[in-house]
Amino acid sequence: MSLPALTTEVLAFRDDRNWAQFHSLRNLIVSLNLEASELLELTQWKSDAEMAAMSASSAAQEALRDECADVLIYLLLIAEHTGIDLEQAARAKLSKNAAKYPVERSYGSSRKYSHGPVAEDPPQP
Repeated sequence: MSLPALTTEVLAFRDDRNWAQFHSLRNLIVSLNLEASELLELTQWKSDAEMAAMSASSAAQEALRDECADVLIYLLLIAEHTGIDLEQAARAKLSKNAAKYPVERSYGSSRKYSHGPVAEDPPQP
């Protein structure tokens, strides 16, 4: 299913319940962050090994799936409200990130582009 088709389903769900009245841009952004926090809460106090084991638990998988879906639904509503084409925005952002993080300087490094080159990098002109 494409993002536009999914957005149409989300909007129909919202409209069938007369919830658009509650979906100001501010409320949608707040709700997105609340749902992202619920996703984050699933990781609270868990080790990396426990997180890796979540894929073996159907209950944990369902919780992750549900919270990811909630985040996506609010993101689709925000994009629709603001006229953002998420596919185009993601491609544009990937292009920007490719310029900020060229493979030859970024491979295997978690260093942020704004923190300068890694020690073994030659100075940039």
